[in-house]
Amino acid sequence: MPRSLADLVAQHLVASGQFLDDQPELAYQHARVARRLAARLGGVREAVAITAYLAEHYDEALTEFRAVRRMTGNHEVLAMMADCERALGRPEKALALSREPIVLQLEESTQIEMLIVAAGARRDMGQTAAAIQTLDVPELNKRTRADWLPRLRYAYADALAEAGRDEDALIWFHRAAGSDQDGSTGAAERAAELEGLRFTDLDDEDEEDTIIEVTDEADTDDEADEVTDEVDEDTDDEAEKKD
Repeated sequence: MPRSLADLVAQHLVASGQFLDDQPELAYQHARVARRLAARLGGVREAVAITAYLAEHYDEALTEFRAVRRMTGNHEVLAMMADCERALGRPEKALALSREPIVLQLEESTQIEMLIVAAGARRDMGQTAAAIQTLDVPELNKRTRADWLPRLRYAYADALAEAGRDEDALIWFHRAAGSDQDGSTGAAERAAELEGLRFTDLDDEDEEDTIIEVTDEADTDDEADEVTDEVDEDTDDEAEKKD
């Protein structure tokens, strides 16, 4: 690849990475340009696959993930492929991917993500008990700061809640919240809901106070207008008597 072309591809990939978290659609568009320039590079195809997945273009993401597996032999994309199948309304295919023998050789984080996707597929099919069983693994109690732990615990708690096991769900929502350093799962809020608590937005309270104050002022103005009208009527009556 000519140096000028390589630089252009690299620029689009860097831009794609910069927009990935906040503007996935824009990241996806940059990755697509890179693919148009260098479609035979596995790294470029992986960038397209991931950005398409985050931008919810699941059909194209699945196609690109398949290309990545074929071109690079990278099977760590299997969990995202299975999730694409779920998003496309094909939970059976998601489960089929989760059963591939290669899954047992993947990194722990990918195996956990695959468990979560497989459980979700079971729930899509109305098999909540099977979803709970899928997620009931020793890793739930593992002491680790890994990002997958709060997600696993949240998925388990959510499945328990769907099954009507609120007491068990509450325990695991609390455990998920305890391991969720940045609050990304929303486990604390779910636990509060089960406990009958409600989070209040202080900004909303301020708006309500403002509305009340404005209403009070309006009532005061109305009362003042009524008093003024009464004074005017009394003045008119006195004037008529003098006449």
